[in-house]
Amino acid sequence: MSVDDRESGAGVGVGVSAAAPAGIDAESVTRWLAEQVPGLAMPLEFTLVAGGRSNLTYRVTDAAGAVYALRRPPTGGVLSTAHDMGREWLFLSAMAPTDVPVPEPVAFCGDVEVTGAQFYLMAFVDGLVLADAASGLKLAPAARAAAGRNLVDVLVRLHALDPAAVGLGEIVRSTGYLERQLRRWHQQVHLSGAGDLALLDEVHDLLAARVPAQTNGIVHGDFRPGNMAFGPDGSVRAVFDWELATSGDPLADLGYLVSTWAEPGEEFGFGLVPSTAPGFASRAELVAQYARSSGRDVSALPYFVAFNRWRSACILAGVNARYQAGVMGDDGYAGEAQERADQSERLVADARDTLRADSLD
Repeated sequence: MSVDDRESGAGVGVGVSAAAPAGIDAESVTRWLAEQVPGLAMPLEFTLVAGGRSNLTYRVTDAAGAVYALRRPPTGGVLSTAHDMGREWLFLSAMAPTDVPVPEPVAFCGDVEVTGAQFYLMAFVDGLVLADAASGLKLAPAARAAAGRNLVDVLVRLHALDPAAVGLGEIVRSTGYLERQLRRWHQQVHLSGAGDLALLDEVHDLLAARVPAQTNGIVHGDFRPGNMAFGPDGSVRAVFDWELATSGDPLADLGYLVSTWAEPGEEFGFGLVPSTAPGFASRAELVAQYARSSGRDVSALPYFVAFNRWRSACILAGVNARYQAGVMGDDGYAGEAQERADQSERLVADARDTLRADSLD
């Protein structure tokens, strides 16, 4: 729902209906939103959305029933090169006029005094987020097949965009994407306070020694069904979580999608995946559709699968360290820390095996 799609409702005073969750100074944020969003009806209610593993996402509901989503960084343990809300807002705003479906951007707050960090407000897009195996079963089998086709179609559309033409010219760097990514994530995991990093270091060195030739485009960085809202027919209503977006080699997105896409009956290292439900496309079918629709050479894909498994292991290790430090809010995740630590180890071991075998199996 966007601002223009609803009645303004009653009330213009600043207020909140209940205590806000950690990370939200209810009075200050409400006052700021009242000044920025025309017709916002008071009081506001803030709820932490379960499932966020990096930036924090809150559901904001006004007295008229209008719903928005608010994004901000974790409440602590933030590295200097991570959780750049201005960058996420930049990509969301750049995508809004294109045929890549995203929530409508509403307002950006660069004043850290309002609630301790920058944040932004966007429209709340209703739909099914395919974040785990159970959610995959909620789609009818025909819709599951359509969901796979549609998300690849969205990915092809994203990769067809010229970064400069959509207002992202200032962030375009035409070379060295993988080198930058390897340096960034290796540095961040070492600064995160995570535990034993010997295997992550080993795979980093293997990746650095095998960097393939690269192309350039817009990379979402976290392109998977769990970061999208789907309609009951399998259509993609919106792509969320542009926190990791950058310019770089589009095969990085395809490699990430493939590395997180399990097939029925598989023991899969990444964990929460919907694609084990019967009816979803296979990894090979996704890759074939992408290659056919985009016209891109996908022969280097095994490297990007390995890179993304290593990167995901770095992210999981850092997220676990932040949860252990108590800076990620109470979204029900903290009790799964050991499971996620084991998952991180499986991912990086899979990355090492993929590099050695140079295959997707």
